[in-house]
Amino acid sequence: MSFLAAFRFLTVIPLPFKREGGAAAIGGSIVYFPVVGLIIGLLLAGAWWVLDQLLPTALANGLIITGMVLVTGALHLDGFIDTCDGLAGNKPAEDRWRVMRDSRVGAFGVVGGVLLLLVKFVALGAVPRPLVFAALVLMPVVSRWLMVYAITAYPYARPDGLGTVFKQAASWGRFTLASLFVILVTAGLMWWLAVPYFFLAALAVVAGSWLAIFLWTRYLNWKFAGLTGDSYGAVSEMAEVTVLIVITLLVHNRWLWLG
Repeated sequence: MSFLAAFRFLTVIPLPFKREGGAAAIGGSIVYFPVVGLIIGLLLAGAWWVLDQLLPTALANGLIITGMVLVTGALHLDGFIDTCDGLAGNKPAEDRWRVMRDSRVGAFGVVGGVLLLLVKFVALGAVPRPLVFAALVLMPVVSRWLMVYAITAYPYARPDGLGTVFKQAASWGRFTLASLFVILVTAGLMWWLAVPYFFLAALAVVAGSWLAIFLWTRYLNWKFAGLTGDSYGAVSEMAEVTVLIVITLLVHNRWLWLG
């Protein structure tokens, strides 16, 4: 039930199973976030492979980025936009929470969302063609894993909200299991790509992505006196971009034989 709860929460893909899990299943589902990310990644990578045979690469990439938004029901993008609105101005954490709960989108949110999608599109286009399939798989895998990190490592800012269910069930044991899965998937992709020292390359991608999100979550924790459900969405979106940038950085500089 926890896996199904994770799948329902992270995607809008319909399932034939109608049974809803309780709070324990929903909270415990965080350990399956990277597994659901793998399913999303394989779907996106497969769709990109088909589209790239039929369309110019730039258009195929744009449609895939659109698909990333649609498959999650824009859940994480909405959280990122609300977080950008909450970061605006110099005000106490409680006022930032109030701004994030407002259904209206502010200028900071619009600008943040546009820039995020723009950088994601450019970063995907910068990934060398032989690595695009692997990059599309890794984006949702690593980003959903880093959501687990954010949930586990930081306090929940508000006394209520859906995020409290995940926070109460979070543990370093579950994060460790999720981490092992992510490392194995990343190493498997590097091996499939015939990258020399593939395990070292996998660690570089995972560790580089974690470092960037570590800094991002520290900043969010400082601004909001903890994290919220919107923060988790912002972590996921930033992590997707970070994965693409880290892979491109390794390739462009010919580090770890990825170039």
